[in-house]
Amino acid sequence: MDLTLWQYQFRIIMLGDSTVGKSSLLKRYTEDLFLESINQTVGVDFYVHFLEVEPGVRVKLQFWDTAGQERFRSVTRSYYRNSVGGMLVFDMSNRATFDHIKEWHTEVCERVQPHKVVFVLVGQKSDLEGHEERAVSRLEAEKLAGQLGMPYVEASAKSGHNVRAAFELLTRRVYQGLLSGEVEPQEGWDGVKCAAPQEVGFVVECHCNNVTIMKH
Repeated sequence: MDLTLWQYQFRIIMLGDSTVGKSSLLKRYTEDLFLESINQTVGVDFYVHFLEVEPGVRVKLQFWDTAGQERFRSVTRSYYRNSVGGMLVFDMSNRATFDHIKEWHTEVCERVQPHKVVFVLVGQKSDLEGHEERAVSRLEAEKLAGQLGMPYVEASAKSGHNVRAAFELLTRRVYQGLLSGEVEPQEGWDGVKCAAPQEVGFVVECHCNNVTIMKH
């Protein structure tokens, strides 16, 4: 894949308490690496990845990996508004990180208006399933995800289980929102950007408040 060619750019923000594994998930997805010890994010880290959401349609993903500590909130909040996707992450072995998910969701939704953020809820450390360390059941996590209007995925940065699936699900949800009109690129908003492709069988007309997609 020619990484200089892309039809869309999505900004995705990683959300959740400190040490739930947001950085580890990103490192596994973008570099296929897992480090037993990883430095806590200070402020915001940045990652880039490319995904072909359907034949001939390439998306450049910009990931903003936010620090979970309260003292960095003033910094991380500034990134909410220009994000179109949000991955809400909790540690399945730490009940408190699950209990804080609603707070993260509410905080983002209040600050992105009038824009819309598409979410996926991710339970991290699925490799612990079946052990006593698990503090949150799949049933209650699925119930919360349903209440918040998003899908739920259990993943493990350590084993790689469902990591790619979680990121691709979020990307495709944003893409489908773009096609349906639920998500609209707007001037002055960097959540979604689009560029006319060359010889890929699509014509994409980008306007300030609209995207028209015509298949040849």
